[in-house]
Amino acid sequence: MLEEPKKLNAEVIAVLPNKIKIAVDKLEDFRIAEESLKIGSYLKISDNENTGLIAMISNYLIEVDDKGNRKYVIEANPLGTLKNDVFKRGGDELAIPPKGASPLAKEDVKKIYESSIQEKDKFKFSTLSRDRDIAVFVNGNRFFDKHIAIVGATGSGKSCTVAKILQNAKDAKSGNYQGLNNSHIVIFDIHSEYAAAFSDANLIDIDKLVLPYWLLNSEELEELFIDTEANDHNQRNTFKEAVISSKKEKSTGNVENQNKIHYDSPLFFEINDVLKHAQDKNSEVIDTGDVYASGEKKGQQKTTQGSLYGKLTNFISRLENKINDKRLDFLLGEKSKKITFEQTLRQFLGYKKDNESNITIIDLSGIPFEVLSITVSLITRLLFDYCYYYKKKNTECETPLLLVFEEAHKYVPKSELAKYRASQMAIERVAKEGRKYGVTLLIASQRPSEISETIFSQCSNFIAMRLTNPDDQNYVKRLLPDMLGAMTETLPALEAGEALLIGDSVVMPSLVYIDRCEREPASKDIPYLDIWKEKWKDVKFPEVIEKWQK
Repeated sequence: MLEEPKKLNAEVIAVLPNKIKIAVDKLEDFRIAEESLKIGSYLKISDNENTGLIAMISNYLIEVDDKGNRKYVIEANPLGTLKNDVFKRGGDELAIPPKGASPLAKEDVKKIYESSIQEKDKFKFSTLSRDRDIAVFVNGNRFFDKHIAIVGATGSGKSCTVAKILQNAKDAKSGNYQGLNNSHIVIFDIHSEYAAAFSDANLIDIDKLVLPYWLLNSEELEELFIDTEANDHNQRNTFKEAVISSKKEKSTGNVENQNKIHYDSPLFFEINDVLKHAQDKNSEVIDTGDVYASGEKKGQQKTTQGSLYGKLTNFISRLENKINDKRLDFLLGEKSKKITFEQTLRQFLGYKKDNESNITIIDLSGIPFEVLSITVSLITRLLFDYCYYYKKKNTECETPLLLVFEEAHKYVPKSELAKYRASQMAIERVAKEGRKYGVTLLIASQRPSEISETIFSQCSNFIAMRLTNPDDQNYVKRLLPDMLGAMTETLPALEAGEALLIGDSVVMPSLVYIDRCEREPASKDIPYLDIWKEKWKDVKFPEVIEKWQK
């Protein structure tokens, strides 16, 4: 049982839906032993029914009466009710008026965090910020089976937080078996940060990535090969006709199956066939059926220009430029024509032969910006469709998947530009439908206000670290419950590694400190002054240029 609070000189003077006000005559007496009160400390508001309302201190005011006497008014946000040692979020069981208020003892706070989640469901990556001896557990199933948002400005510890969560997930086991656990995590790493944190990860950079163009859907294909701003129906129709024709020609199925092939069928087609088809249409002349009756051409067939004669020149030039662009070899080169559908999936899911891995890191730093959205879109869509068809085939999801989008504002911004459309559609689809098929998102960003609202609105677990931009602060505040308004005011003042942990998985909103990583991502600040103080260093420019030109 929780300790009965001693009679303290405190009185509840207001009970509001999202705020409790407590008047205290002597603040120094309103504490337990040597535990001083701070913003973020917990209180227990009691009644006569053995029920306690747990609240977190958000503000305190000092009022002075006409005689110069001071009275302290503490404001606290209600978090949940405690009845018979069982904590329940929310609730309205507190009898009015309350009997009294008292600080919640450290052991009682610890008991709430430890007893509210079953042992088998506990997942830990942080401690209570105001008392590092208290471990803050989340319900691991509720944490990972719903979408997660981690936001924080540069230097707030966001990347280390992502790494720590994934390291603990990779190492979690329910038994003494040897080898890998059954976690499946794909990280979209735009700044080459996470390889340093996961030495045994399946690392796919621009030199290893093979992404077959023939698995692109119609929207992705047209974004890549067609000038979408020109709105040229001739280009689209010619391209679509050529793609379908090549898919049917290269198909090894019977006639009946070939007749079912359509624009979005995930089947191989030869991109050079498409180019040849466009070139033929651009220079096509058609016999009229008549002959010249006289002159130099007497007896020769009369011809007329085809309907697309000379109208596809720009399209052909764009197609040739893409095919010949060596930067796009990972997408359009010979390897992309030879890799199978199964091999493509295995490389992203960590099922490479003799080299299985829980975590796959897709290093996007070398991907040309003009195809970044398409690259993210195709991989995301393939993984979603894999999970969809896996569950359709097996009924149960036995290999749930977490997709981690680092610096997500780079490829799913709040923008109507056509170049972001593909990745927006793919990631928003996962946000809206992914949980049903065992695929969830972890969205990490330093600019949450610039990310598609559709994606953030689907997140159920938030880790909000220091945010200094007012737009980002206000955006995050709008996403969180009104009762947490005072807690979110602390966002610009949080230390590195400190965070507001909120969501379905945690017993109550908590100000926490993230545990240190085993291995940190390569995102730490560069110590400029320390390096500048060192002796002048020579640079091997040829090596830098060689890497650049590759």
